[in-house]
Amino acid sequence: MDLTTATWTDVRDLEADLAVVPIGSTEQHGPHAPLGTDVLTAEAIADAGIERVDREVVRTPAIPVGIAEEHRQFPGTMWVSEDTFRDYVGEAVASLAHHGFDRVVIVNGHGGNVDALREVGGRLTRDGDAYVVPFTWFEGVGEHTADMGHGGPLETGLLRHLEPELIREDRIDEAQVGAADGWGDWTSYANLAYDAAEFTENGVVGDPDEGDAQRGEELYELAADALVRLLETVAERDILRPERR
Repeated sequence: MDLTTATWTDVRDLEADLAVVPIGSTEQHGPHAPLGTDVLTAEAIADAGIERVDREVVRTPAIPVGIAEEHRQFPGTMWVSEDTFRDYVGEAVASLAHHGFDRVVIVNGHGGNVDALREVGGRLTRDGDAYVVPFTWFEGVGEHTADMGHGGPLETGLLRHLEPELIREDRIDEAQVGAADGWGDWTSYANLAYDAAEFTENGVVGDPDEGDAQRGEELYELAADALVRLLETVAERDILRPERR
């Protein structure tokens, strides 16, 4: 059930305790991919997982702005502080628990959100508000995960499969020329850079042309199947917290 189109009485009459919350970011993804890439991909994987699981699941509206100040030099990028993000996501999820949806999977599409989402999930779970598990789709695609960059092969490939009209194909050459090979500027295992503009000319990390629509379809299937397994596990898991040893 999608909360955006449901009525409150629809929700009242629903016998379910599992909810999915898509979360992304509004930030640059190079000259060829849209600012909403992280939201679009998170929503698509969330919807695919919900469609494939054999149980009632509530799907919330997506949270479209995350922790993305590292892209601040690129116009159109939006961000909030880590504290604001944790508080907002935490309170939004707690409101679901208030209505009985006390098992929540967050489907995330932005790497900058990962650590904060894990903190939010741990706090809500330990406090007994809800059992909350974050799932980042590009961590659930097997060996492809190693190629995750930014506006690179994975995100470009997935969008070429889902919404090819959003990829500016005439700018792929430009995206390749200004791209970085990897994320950051490293010395002695320390990343010297805090902002993406310090190591990538146009915001891209990785070669977007290595992500065609066929690869995007494979990513979609892998991530959706991984989410299904997670949803089933969360739905069946004993969520009572362990006793003090």
